[in-house]
Amino acid sequence: METHQVKVQVADPTPLGLFGLALVTLVASSQKLGWTEGLSFVIPWALFLGGMAQIIASFFDFKHNNLFGATAFCAYGLFWVAVSTAWLMKMGILGETLAAAADGKQLGVAFIGYLLLSIPLTISTLKMSVVMFVLMADICLLFLSLGFDSLGLGESWHTVAAYSELTISLLTFYALSAKYLAVFFGKPMLPVGNALIK
Repeated sequence: METHQVKVQVADPTPLGLFGLALVTLVASSQKLGWTEGLSFVIPWALFLGGMAQIIASFFDFKHNNLFGATAFCAYGLFWVAVSTAWLMKMGILGETLAAAADGKQLGVAFIGYLLLSIPLTISTLKMSVVMFVLMADICLLFLSLGFDSLGLGESWHTVAAYSELTISLLTFYALSAKYLAVFFGKPMLPVGNALIK
């Protein structure tokens, strides 16, 4: 009896995951910076782009045996799902009892937890590219500032979070363009900088 192994190849999910991150941080930063108002129209992008798109990307990065991509996309995708749920609670959509019992400092603790995850992820990008390292360092700054803001350590941290989130969006749009074009054309089209550690 003959056995055959079938290898199923899937496209690189990185551009999709990066687009999810880029778009949700763009929309969220517009609210933090006061360019837009309210959270109602931030939530759909957070759930479907920040959440679902990154989780889909993580699933296929697991298939690619890409530890960094799988971990980062899944963790950050679930972050946006959780944050969206927290916003729905705060707005009273999930009931007055949950809204009344909400303690913003618990979000601050979660943000610090995500900072602790992001630090080793950032260290690993030293072996990737300058763009990825700067992007991850900025994500660390975002979680630090979000955490300090939620813990009530000064209103200036809200401003730091807003601008770091905008910078994350712009860097991520660049990184996804570089990745997509490199895969599509089979050669680098946009510079991303060499790995800082060989």
